Amino acid sequence: MMVSFFEFFFEFQKKAHQAIFSWIPFSLGDLVYIMTGVFLLYHMISLFKKKKRQSSLLAILIGINIFYFLYQIFWGMLYFQVPIIKKLPGQEEPTTEKAKILALKYLEKCKKTRSLLKQDRNGIFIITDLRAVQQEILTRQTYLPKNISNKKAPEINSFKSSLFKNGMNFTGILGYYNPFTAEAQYNSQLPNTYIPFTCAHESSHQLGFAREQEANFIGYLIGINSKNPELRYSTEYFTLKSLLNFIVEEDPKFVKSVLQNYSLPMKRDRAYEKAFVLKHQGLLDDFFGITNNLFLKSNQQEGSITYSYFIDLLLTYETV
Repeated sequence: MMVSFFEFFFEFQKKAHQAIFSWIPFSLGDLVYIMTGVFLLYHMISLFKKKKRQSSLLAILIGINIFYFLYQIFWGMLYFQVPIIKKLPGQEEPTTEKAKILALKYLEKCKKTRSLLKQDRNGIFIITDLRAVQQEILTRQTYLPKNISNKKAPEINSFKSSLFKNGMNFTGILGYYNPFTAEAQYNSQLPNTYIPFTCAHESSHQLGFAREQEANFIGYLIGINSKNPELRYSTEYFTLKSLLNFIVEEDPKFVKSVLQNYSLPMKRDRAYEKAFVLKHQGLLDDFFGITNNLFLKSNQQEGSITYSYFIDLLLTYETV
């Protein structure tokens, strides 16, 4: 009953927040985070001053409690929604063999779609019209299966390039949803193969799907049958990579064989992704990996390094 109330409240607040904040050309939510950080830093420094210690400690405690309260009201309670897996018929344990069949299917899909796309002078996939991709995501939200989602798609473009994009390159974070402004943030400096699906994923949070792997699945449903080939390729490619990550421990030879059978353009895209990741690897990446893992587990989810729930959803949906 309580969760249903917060689902209803979320529908109201997301529509209101998007109507108010979507027209602003930069990320207002990021600005809120910066101001909050400055506020906390100021009062933490003031703790070392005897005259201001008590008032600064009180300000920090009040600030943290207000922030946490608003977070729970706007977002946190949605982690307790009925899991999507319970809405799908024919629930079966995912097996490596089923995943292999699907991986081969998506390999062929990726090859076909990739051949339709534009590329730069180095042969790397490029997005020609990100605005059109984002509009397609909003349109595809309205076609989600009713047994999976009855959430309202406001069709308001509130995708924003993160103000923290330079730092995000070193964290492994592709995007995030701001529950205080209903903005979908993405890192605009990512390889283009990542960006359309990242936007679809964050738009799934905008719809009200809080769990990360459920947002992946809704992003998959949004992009997989899209008429926009850039969104479709990014979705197919993410799905293929997720399947291979699931399979690799059980059958690394199969994964190696699939990678060898990538088309030449796909191999160039993969090499560019790997180079981007290697360039930005470091302690910050490890730190955010650990903290994100802890955050997910504290919110009724698996850790950040596993794809198993997404694979559960994918294999169950594909075999229905």
